[in-house]
Amino acid sequence: MALGSVLLEILQRPTIGEVLSEILIFVIPLWVAVAIGVIVGWAWRPKWASNLSREMLLDSKVSKEAEKGEFSATTTSSVIPSFNILKFQLPSCVSWVADDGGIQKDSLSVPPTLNSERSSSKIEKERSDLVMEDDLEHLSKLVEVTDGGPAWIQVMDRSTPNMNYQAWRRDPETGPPQYRSRTVYEDVTPDLMRDFFWDDEFRAEWDDMLLHAETLEECPTKGTMVVHWVRKFPFFCSDREYIIGRRIWESDQMYYCVTKGIPCSSVPRRNKPRRVDLYYSSWCIRAVESKRRDGQLTACEVMLFHHEDMGIPWEIAKLGVRQGMWGAVKKIEAGLRAYQKHRASAEPLSHSALMAQINTKVSADHLRSLESRTSDMLEIESQETPEKRAGNNIPKFLVIGGAIALACTLDRGLATKALIFGVARRFATGRRL
Repeated sequence: MALGSVLLEILQRPTIGEVLSEILIFVIPLWVAVAIGVIVGWAWRPKWASNLSREMLLDSKVSKEAEKGEFSATTTSSVIPSFNILKFQLPSCVSWVADDGGIQKDSLSVPPTLNSERSSSKIEKERSDLVMEDDLEHLSKLVEVTDGGPAWIQVMDRSTPNMNYQAWRRDPETGPPQYRSRTVYEDVTPDLMRDFFWDDEFRAEWDDMLLHAETLEECPTKGTMVVHWVRKFPFFCSDREYIIGRRIWESDQMYYCVTKGIPCSSVPRRNKPRRVDLYYSSWCIRAVESKRRDGQLTACEVMLFHHEDMGIPWEIAKLGVRQGMWGAVKKIEAGLRAYQKHRASAEPLSHSALMAQINTKVSADHLRSLESRTSDMLEIESQETPEKRAGNNIPKFLVIGGAIALACTLDRGLATKALIFGVARRFATGRRL
């Protein structure tokens, strides 16, 4: 109302010159304030905004050079945006549904692979230790909720006639958000579920976020694999590249499947797609009773644990996960049911599915021994030494009394005395400074 009255008063000036001069006097301070706000906002912009703007500028530069014919058709097609709105990748087995055709899979240049003449024994020696027993121990502790991390917060609980799904999230002090989910599929065996998640050849039939999948190395005795994935991301981000090491353990009809990001010198880094180094996606598969309550173990439970640093702000990533989670879960179930029909047709197994059947067998007692060993180590580290206890065993009244005497002898004002009493209180309660 006040702004309208001021403008009306300006327009009532007798001459046009006076009207224009009054408008300039009125508008110039607003533009100055806007300019100052832009300058201050740019100077204090977050790191992710700088990375995002740099990435968008790189996209436009590559597109202009491609129009001049300086890039091949393969490279040009790899930078075409897919225009998916906030559809982010959660686990490796959870893919957001793409609405458009996106980039053709054959448009990607295939990265350099290993020499086919390398012996399997040499590969086994170099790569079999990438996914080790420590990874099995960590996954086992995640399943038993004894890993010592923050508490899980439930974010979803939904179901369909043939599936129940629950999801949790937690935010550690450092690192990206971590997700945990429990899915129970009706009329599915653990063996089929294990093969389904491992079968990269069939994954291309239902996971339209997967642009490229290739096996780089494998160990025929332990089943360890090194695979190279390229996944499609939203239009304002470049696609993401993963070098994944994976291995399966079997214990009492339970499968512990570990996949995680690993270093790999055979695939050089490129500007596009962007390499994701921090990646963890592992699950435990076992048979459980059907919700029909018939006493038969005809359902399959999948406990999934996933986190990764995709190079985008974590709060935005959490928003994308929350919006697309349920659609992604239903997409996986549709792929699983299609895989059941595919296996029922008696077609030969793919190479990835055959590798999924090479498991390292461990006993339940061995798993319990791993957990108890770690618990004992943590207990020993948390216990204080006798010297520390003796050092901290200062009577509280001596500390407080000394602080009072020191404060009374100093005439430095209230701030000095407050500081002395604060330090004394910390010593008296045993806390560190």
